Amino acid sequence: MTSTANRLARKQDREQGIGTNESPVKFSQQDYDDLRQQCLKSNRLFEDNTFPAERKTLGYKELGPYSPNTKGVVWKRPNELCSDPQFILDGATRTDICQGALGDCWLLAAIASLTMDQQILDRVVPPGQSFTENYAGIFHFKFWQFGNWTDVVIDDRLPTKDGKLLFVHSAEGSEFWSPLLEKAYAKLNGSYEALIGGSTIEGFEDFTGGIAETFMLNKAPSNLFYIIQKALSLGSLLGCSVDITNARDSEAITSLKLVKGHAYSLTGAEEVNYRGSREQLVRLRNPWGQVEWTGPWSDGSREWNYINEDEKSNLNSVAEDGEFWMSFSDFTKNFSKLEICNLTPDSITSESTSCWSHSQFEGMWRTGSTAGGCRNNRATFPSNPQFMIRLEDVDDNPLDGEDGCTFLVGLMQKDSRQQKKLNRDHESIGFVIYKYKGRNNVRLGPDVLLRQNHVALSSFTNTREVCERFTLPPGEYVIIPSSFEPHKNGNFVLRVFSEKQAASRYLLLTQTCGVSVSQNEPSEKDVDPHFKEIFRRIAGDIEVHINFNVLQKDETCTLGLTEFYVCWKKMERYLEIFKLIDTDHSGTMSTHEMRDAAAAAGFNINSALLQAIVNRYADAHYAIDFDGFVSCLVKLEMHYKMFKALEKGDSGKIELDMQQVCERITNPAGLSAFLV
Repeated sequence: MTSTANRLARKQDREQGIGTNESPVKFSQQDYDDLRQQCLKSNRLFEDNTFPAERKTLGYKELGPYSPNTKGVVWKRPNELCSDPQFILDGATRTDICQGALGDCWLLAAIASLTMDQQILDRVVPPGQSFTENYAGIFHFKFWQFGNWTDVVIDDRLPTKDGKLLFVHSAEGSEFWSPLLEKAYAKLNGSYEALIGGSTIEGFEDFTGGIAETFMLNKAPSNLFYIIQKALSLGSLLGCSVDITNARDSEAITSLKLVKGHAYSLTGAEEVNYRGSREQLVRLRNPWGQVEWTGPWSDGSREWNYINEDEKSNLNSVAEDGEFWMSFSDFTKNFSKLEICNLTPDSITSESTSCWSHSQFEGMWRTGSTAGGCRNNRATFPSNPQFMIRLEDVDDNPLDGEDGCTFLVGLMQKDSRQQKKLNRDHESIGFVIYKYKGRNNVRLGPDVLLRQNHVALSSFTNTREVCERFTLPPGEYVIIPSSFEPHKNGNFVLRVFSEKQAASRYLLLTQTCGVSVSQNEPSEKDVDPHFKEIFRRIAGDIEVHINFNVLQKDETCTLGLTEFYVCWKKMERYLEIFKLIDTDHSGTMSTHEMRDAAAAAGFNINSALLQAIVNRYADAHYAIDFDGFVSCLVKLEMHYKMFKALEKGDSGKIELDMQQVCERITNPAGLSAFLV
C-alpha cells in the first residue's frame, strides 16, 4: 500500500506543477531556504547528515570504507583550502572543470558544455550562492531525474588528500562551483563511486531534461556537420569519444594526443577559407584541462598560417587549456561516437528559435502483468504497456525531399546508478512501433501485435536510455516499450520529441478503468421454475449466507432467490470465459491473460490495477485459478458500484474525509478499490 500511496502522491504533485525546474521535488525532503535560515539563526555551518562527511559517502567498493583508496581522505570546507574561496569567479567557464581521481570524465564533459549557455547553467546552478553574503556552509543544485526536476541540498565539506581536492577542481584552485556540483550529483546517485563510468548523454539529460541522440561516426550521415551546427545554434549539448578495443586502452593516449575511452565536449563548428576552399572545423575540449590534439589545426599548427587574421583571431587559441580545433574529416576518422542532447522548449534561450515539442509518460514493468519482454516472447509480449502518438503536421523542408513527420522516441530505465552497489547492471530495453487506426483508446491485442508487421523499432541495448529518430507519415501509432527478456521488473520513462512545434498529440492508452457488465436486474418471474424449485429445496428455511456484497439489496449478508439467480448466471458466464482461456485444462490461467479474460467479462483494467490483481490473486508461479478469477471479478464489480455511488456527477473522482475512510476500511468490501 505504501508504494501505491507514493505513486498517487507523485501524481498529485505533478498535477500541481511540482517537478518543474521552477518548483522542483525536494531531495530527501530537504528545503534549502529553511535549512539555510536555521543555520544563520543559530550561527552554525550546515552539516548534511543525509550525505555525511564520512568514508561511506565516497563509495562501496573501489572507494568503500575499507578500501586503501580512501585512506588519508580528509573532508574540508573551501575556506580551509584557500584564503578567498569563490563560488563562481568571473563567470562559469569550461576551464573551471579539471578532472580529479574519480573516473567521471563523462560527467565533466557534460558540465563543460553546460557553461556554454548561461540560462541552462542557471537552471542547474541556482544563482546568488556565495561564500560571503549570508554564507552558512550550505548550497543546492537542480537536476532532472526521470521526468522530474529535483533540488539537492549539500554542505560544502569536500574530500581532500594532502591538502588538495580529491575529485573535480578548478584550474585556479579557488573556484568551487564545479566540485560542489559534483558532490550534489554524487548525493543524488548514492555516492561518488556511483559516478564512475558512463556516457556524456546521461549528464546532458540530467542537466537539461533534454533527449539525446547518438551518431556512430563510421556510419555518419552526409550532412552531419550541418546537424552539428544546427544543434549548437539551438543550444544543444554535444559530446564525443574514442572507443577502446580492450581494457588496456582505457585512457591510453594516441600518438596525436587523443585519449581513448575518454569523454570530450564538442563546443564549436565553423567553416573557414583555407587555400582557396572551405574547410570544416570542430572545436573539442578535454575535461582534464590539458592533453590536446597535435594533428592538423591543433594549437599553433601551420594550417593557421593560411587563413586570414580575422578568422584566426576568432578561432585560434594556443593555451594549454584542453580545448583545440581539428578538421571535421579528422574528427570523423579519429573519434567513434557523437552524442547530441536536444533541449526542451523551456530550456531554449531565444523565443525566435525553433524547438522540439515533447511529451513524457511514466510506466512500470512487473512480473506476471506488464513485463512481457520483446516480440520473441509471443505469449507475453502483448501484455507490455502501450502508448499512442498522433502525428499531424509534416516537416518543413525535409532532408530526403519526402513528406513525413520526424520525431524522437527515448525509453529510459530508472535508478540504474543506485543499483550499481548491488552489482546490478542495466536491463536490455527497447521498443516497437505499430500503426494504430480504427480504435478509440483500446489496447492492441495479439491479433495485431503478433500477426501484423511493425512500422518501426529500436535496437535493444543495456544502456540507461535507448533513443531513436524516425520519420513516418501523419497518423496514429502505438509505441510498445519492453525489456528484451520477459519477467523483468523495472520502472521507465518514455519520451517523445516531435520536430514540428505543437504538431503532435500524445495519449496514454488504458489510463482509466471501467465496467461494462449488464446492470439489468431480473424479477422473480424471470427466474426459471426449475431453478426456483432447486433453490427452495436447497435453501428451505435456511438463509443462504454468501459473501457476495455486490448482489445484496439490503445489509442482511444473505441472498434471496433473484440475487442467487444473478449470482448463478454470473458463475456460468465466468466459467465459460475461464475455460476459453485455460486451453491446456490446467485449472489456471496465466496472469498475462488476466487482462483479456477480464475484458471478456466486461471489465476494462489498466496496468496499475492489473498489477494489484496479480499481487492479490496469483500464486508463486503467476497463475490464477477459477476461485481467484471469480473473486476478483466480483470484487471489481462491487468496488465499481461503490465508487459510482460516491462519485459526484461523472467527474471520475471521489472525495473522502478521514471518518469516511475509516468507515470503508471497516466495511466488508474494504477500501482496496480506491488504492490501486
